[in-house]
Parts: sequence; C-alpha cells; structure tokens
Amino acid sequence: MASKVYLLEHLGCANCAAKIERDVGRLPQVEEANLVFATRQLRVKTDAPDGLMEQIQEIAQSYEPDITVSDRDGAKKEHAHHHKHAHEHHHEHGEECGCGHDHVYEHHHEHGEECGCGHDHAHEHHHEHEEECGCGHDHAHEHHHEHEEGCGCGHDHHHHDDGDDLPLKKSGTVGGTTVTYTIENLDCANCGAKIERRIQAMDGVSDAVLTFATKQLRVTAPDHDGLAERMVQTARAIEPDVRILAPQQVKKQVKSDGSDKKEARRQMTELVIGAICMVLGLVLKSTSMPATFVICAVGYIILGREIVWTAVRNLFSGHVFDENFLMTIATLGAFVIGEYPEAVGVMLFFCIGELFEHRAVEKSRSQIMEAVDLRPETVQLESGGIVETIPAEEAEVGDILVVRPGDRVPLDGVVVEGESFLDTSAVTGEPVPVRVAVGDELVSGWVNTSGLLRMRVAKPLSESMVTRILDAVENAAASKPKIDRFITRFSRVYTPIVVAVAALTAIIPSIFTGDWNHWVYTALTFLVISCPCALVLSVPLAFFSGIGTASRRGILFKGGASLEALAEIKAAALDKTGTITRGTFTVTVIEPAANRNADQLLALAACCEQNSTHPIAASIAAAASERGVALKIPHEVEEIAGYGVRAVVDDSTVLCGNRKLMEQNGVSLPELPAAGGATVVYVACGGQFAGRLLIADTVKDDAKQAIAEMKRLGVTAAMLTGDSAESADAIAAQTGIDAVYAHLLPEHKLERLREIRDKYGPVLFVGDGINDAPVLAGADVGAAMGSGADAAIEAADVVFLTGELSAVPQAVALAKQTARVSKQNIVFALAVKLAVMVLGLLGIASMWLAVFADTGVAMLCVLNSIRLLYQE
Repeated sequence: MASKVYLLEHLGCANCAAKIERDVGRLPQVEEANLVFATRQLRVKTDAPDGLMEQIQEIAQSYEPDITVSDRDGAKKEHAHHHKHAHEHHHEHGEECGCGHDHVYEHHHEHGEECGCGHDHAHEHHHEHEEECGCGHDHAHEHHHEHEEGCGCGHDHHHHDDGDDLPLKKSGTVGGTTVTYTIENLDCANCGAKIERRIQAMDGVSDAVLTFATKQLRVTAPDHDGLAERMVQTARAIEPDVRILAPQQVKKQVKSDGSDKKEARRQMTELVIGAICMVLGLVLKSTSMPATFVICAVGYIILGREIVWTAVRNLFSGHVFDENFLMTIATLGAFVIGEYPEAVGVMLFFCIGELFEHRAVEKSRSQIMEAVDLRPETVQLESGGIVETIPAEEAEVGDILVVRPGDRVPLDGVVVEGESFLDTSAVTGEPVPVRVAVGDELVSGWVNTSGLLRMRVAKPLSESMVTRILDAVENAAASKPKIDRFITRFSRVYTPIVVAVAALTAIIPSIFTGDWNHWVYTALTFLVISCPCALVLSVPLAFFSGIGTASRRGILFKGGASLEALAEIKAAALDKTGTITRGTFTVTVIEPAANRNADQLLALAACCEQNSTHPIAASIAAAASERGVALKIPHEVEEIAGYGVRAVVDDSTVLCGNRKLMEQNGVSLPELPAAGGATVVYVACGGQFAGRLLIADTVKDDAKQAIAEMKRLGVTAAMLTGDSAESADAIAAQTGIDAVYAHLLPEHKLERLREIRDKYGPVLFVGDGINDAPVLAGADVGAAMGSGADAAIEAADVVFLTGELSAVPQAVALAKQTARVSKQNIVFALAVKLAVMVLGLLGIASMWLAVFADTGVAMLCVLNSIRLLYQE
C-alpha cells in the first residue's frame, strides 16, 4: 500500500487539523491518515491515490475555506540540506560536530563513547533562506488539541455554528489582523454576549471575542478603518451607552477620589430614599392605598427610572428579554395588581444586588490586571553621563538605563555595570532573591533590592516580559473554555423558555380558577428570575480569576480552554532533561583508588579534560574549580575517538575515558558497584587504576515532592526520554515516577504519548517547548518549562516561568479548583432559580425571594469566583 504526503497550506487551527485527519481517515480508499499540524503535512496510506487530493481539499475546506492542498512530492523540490535531520549523527568526545547545531545532551553515555542514539539534541536548525526544514520540528508551534468539541481557537470556521440565528459569515471575510478594542459602559454580562454575537455577524468581521471580565473586544478583520464606529452602532442597539475605543484611543486615566465619592453618595442617597418609601408603603398599605401608591411611585421612579428608560429604548430597537425589560415588566405588573411596596422592594433589592455585583467584578478585574500589568510608565535613560526620564515605550534596543535600588527592572536587557540582588517573585513566583552581575540577563518585572545597576536594553517594551505576561493573561481571558461557550448558548434558550412558562402560568391557571391576581403574581416572580446574568458572568469570571492567580505564581495559561483541559488530565508525560533534572552534567561521586584521595583523582581527570568543550569534560573541570584543585598543564593531549583522552602529566601517562580505553591499554579494573545510571569516567595513571568519577544530570530539588503531589491529584507521572534505560530508571526510582519510556526518538515519543492517553486518559506533556514538537502537538495540553524564553512562550499552552517541577501540580490543582468553582456556580444558580420557580407555583415564593434568586445569586456566584484570587 502506497504512502502519499500532502501539504495543507493556510491551515490555521490545530483542532480543525485533528478533525480533517479523522475525516480523511474515514474515506473508503484510505487505510490510515496522519496529519501533523506542526508541519502541515498529511501522510496517507492508500491503494487508490487518483482523485484523493481533491477529496482531501473538499474535506479540509469544509473546516477552513482558505486551505489549499498540494502533493508535497509532486509540487515541491527535493530539499538539499547540508546536514541530515534524522538525528542519527554521532559525536566523539571533544569532537566538533560541524553541523551548526546547538546540542543539549539529553542522554548519558560512557565518557568518550560514541553516542549513536539518534536522539533529538535540542537542535537549532540552520536553513537556507526560504528553504523548508523537513525535519518535523515545529519552529513556530501552534498547539494541537485532539478534541471532538468546539474549536475554541478563536478562528471563524463555518463548522463552528453554535446555534445562533444570526447569518453565517461569507468565506471571503475569513482572516485579517486582530485588534484589541476596549469596551466601556457595559454593565451586563448577558448583554455583552449578545453584543459579541452581533459583531461576529457584521460584514467585514472574521471573528470577535468580547471578554466582560477585562472589558476587551478582540476583533479579527481584513480592514479596521471605520470598524470601531460601526461596532458602536451595533452595540448600542443592545446597550445604548456603550463606547468602543481603538488601542490608540485608550489612555491610562485615573479617576479622582472626589468623583468616585460623589457617585457613591448619589447611589447611596437613592437607595436610602427608595428604602424609606418602601417601608412607608408597607406601613400605610392597610390604611390608605392612594397614599401608598404615591409614596411607592416616588420611590419607584427614583430607583428604577434608568432601568425603565433603558428597557423602553431597547424595546423600540427590537431588543427584548434583557434584565432591564424583564425587571420593568415584573415591577410594573406588581403595580397593576396592587402590590406597590413589593414593586419598590424588588427594584430596591435589584439595584443593591447590581451595585454589589458591579463592585465585586470591578475589584476582581482591577486586582488581576494590576497584579500582571508590570509595564513601566517611564525609564531612566543615561546618555553622555546625563540621566533623564523618558516614556518607557520610547526606549530603544541598545539604550543604557539606570535601575536604582527599589526600582522595578523596566525592560528586558543585560547588566553592564553593578551588582545586586533582585526579587523575581512578580514574574516567577519564586521568593528567593537572585544575584546578578555584569553580563547577566535581566527580565522586566524583577525588582532591584540593593545595588545600583546599569543595563543595556535588549528588547523594546512591546516585546519585553512584562508586556508578554499581560498579553498572555488578556489573551487567555479571550480564549473561552467549552463550559463558557455552553453557558452562552444555554442562556439564549433559558430566558425565552422561562418567559414562556411565565406567560402560560399567568393565563392557563387563571382561566380555570379565576384567581388572576395570584397567578399573575406567580408569573411575575418567574420573570424576575429569568435573567441568566449569574451564569453568563460567574463562569468566565471564575476562569479569569484562575488565570490571574496562576500568573502571580509564575504560571502563564495561554487560554481558558487550556486551563479547562488541564483540569481533566489523567497523566503527565515529562521530558527528563531540563524538566525533571536540571539539564546540566555534574560530578556526583568521586571514587579514588586506595592509594589516592578525591582531590588527586579529580586533578588527574581535570588535567586531561580542561581544554575540551564536551559537556562531560566541562563538568569535570567545573568540579575541580569548585573544590579549588590546582591543575597542571599536560605535556601532550590526545583525544581517542570513541574511547577518551590520553595525556602526559609530569612524565606520567594519564588515561581518562571509558572502560574500553582502560581495556585497550591493559589497565586492570577492580570489581566496582553499579553506577546507578550515571555516566562513568575511569582514570588511570602510569598504567594503574586511579579511580572513577560518576557524572549525572542532577534531579531538581522539588522533583520527588512534585511527583508525589501529582499522584495525590490523581495524575499518573510518566517519563519520555532519549536517554538510556539504566539512567532513566535511576531517575524514576529517585523521584517516584510510575512509567519510564527510554531510548526514544521524537516520533517514538509521540507513539508512547498516545499509548499513555489510551491507557490513562487525557495527557499533559511537559518539555522545553522547542524540541519534541510532535509530542507537544499530540498532547491534550502542552507545557514549557524554563525562564520564559520567547520561543517557549510562543510554543506552549502553559508556560512555567519558575522552571521548577512543583509548578506542574500547582497548575493542575488550580485548574481543578477553577473547574469546581465554575460548576458550583452553575449548579447553585440553576438550583436556586428552579427551587424558587417551584415554590412560586406552590404559592410560597414571593417576588422578594425571586429578586434574591436573580441578583442575590449572581452576587454570590461572583464572590465564589473571585475567592480564587485569595488562594495561597
């Protein structure tokens, strides 16, 4: 059976790629289909390739209309790489590769022994201009989720129809640039969802995502000229006072305390007057109905004038079933049946609930954004010996900035003068200060705690870490999880159904019983509780709070969907080097022979290795330097390929290498205990065994505890590594990892990942975010360890800025808690509303209880969501 490879150009959605792979695999003439999103290549096993490319294009364009499919072998020239990317070239100890790769050794082998493992050594490929790599690595990784659920990618694909009755977009509008607008004067989360749908349906808009929690509207369109004005017109049909500001219009404005206090006094005065009118109405109800009506009417006008006026305006624009309309109908209905004080009371408690809800949302929004918005207003620029203050966005790469004690590092750069300790907790979540000196890198957001520093700017403000963190949090809030999308769809059905039930409750029983007042009153309670704001607001706010809390701990989620997916994982596949271990070779054991001590043995080995660039040699030289061992200059040095090094020191021949080197030179080795997976370097002097060194990649301090915490959370830990089985088993035994897969090429890692998923369920892969691209693409959630390098932030769904393994269980625990809170809100809101409806039918519930089921429940759900912000 032939294997054909097709290239899918303009494929922009990883989840759509998974669906295309599935549908192509179901074609009758196709035995197997495998689409790698990282390379946009679709490999198909088939006996009938004729006409298959056209079928594939038809399937692909049903998901993404702009995709074009070509026969890679027929349409592309043969690549002429100057090096082989099967990752099978072998390096001798101390020998330069010459391939231009930066090898980060992920496996341990005996010193001087050929590698021969064919593993991916974190290559940084060098390609000719516009030449395709063909190596299977993802150089600009976009994550691949193999879900059957909604896409959640932010793209506007035809198959994403969620049941909205608005017209589908023409395929010609797909694509364009994305601009983030700020939306002001929007106080209703449900109205925000409606505005989002209306803007999505506008001509010339490819996609729109409105995030109520951040007041941001992210719009993708081919042309943004005049778009803000058209969006305002669309939005004001739902919320008349809404303003939409383009990025250049948004300025940091600090509201004066006087203005805040004046607004608060006005609101409190109105609430107090309304409450007085309600109490007087209740007192006078049994004695004087006309006086009761007048007093209650005054209180109603003071409390509800804006709500009624908004409802009337919306009614004429065809916008019904919002909270203003429903509250107006319910309270005016209460006036009609003579329940004047109750109408005022319902409006009073509705206003109180809205006020508390608004304050809670604003507080959570400001807490999160202030915590992650570490961007500086100004920087101290030094030029010609003069220091001047300039706006941060005007600082350019190469400028020299002064960072005083107590200042926050404004931009990413390098220390050129001074020494100090820096507090990195705002970026990494780590409380331990970090010492920096000349030549050390600085990350924006760190706080200088002691000495004066001068730094050279390496990145402008737009590319610095502080901006990347802020963008990551904002973008994450805009990427909606499945449960959020479900609630948005559910809310569009829920309100009309409850209104219809209210109408039937008012009419049908009244016809049979004649008790119109009772059943109309019951129907009015239904109207009060029919607004879905508690659901529409609290679920995304829970995820936003979770994302904000994670960012303060040095964990960046790239989307709410990633946070949601992480809560469901059952297994974590961990890369070894740099994830479980520190990624650097270290001399762990020095075992001298009986006639020597440790320093003498280390000196002999270091004399041989001091000029080598091999990682193992560097670790020996570093150990000698740390112990203060004096090194002699050898008279002769010879590197023996595949064996080790021979040197002449003080007229004695010193051998440093593997067992084969010792045997070749007739050195007798004593019986020695197993090395436990470490790399062994034997040393002989004058033909006599002098001892051995054990060299290993040391396990991170928190690895064992992190693995134990994962197990407590119900997550099985597995290791995927290109290292030897002996070394991998030793690390697993030391840390408590459940399953070990060693001697793996990148493509074999993907196979093992699929095995893990089949055995345990959804899987998280944790690596460096650059190599192992196929594994990242195949995982349900891909995470990158490290200090927040550009490539890592681009590559993964989750970035652990601390580089510590303990961040993994922290992220999983937070994701699970966020999912629990969002589900609690849904169950609580629906249960209370349903209970009040049943009590209303039984004649027990009043409109007072109904208003609690609406605004009271919304406020409690909001408070439940923002408690995530206060988790330690």
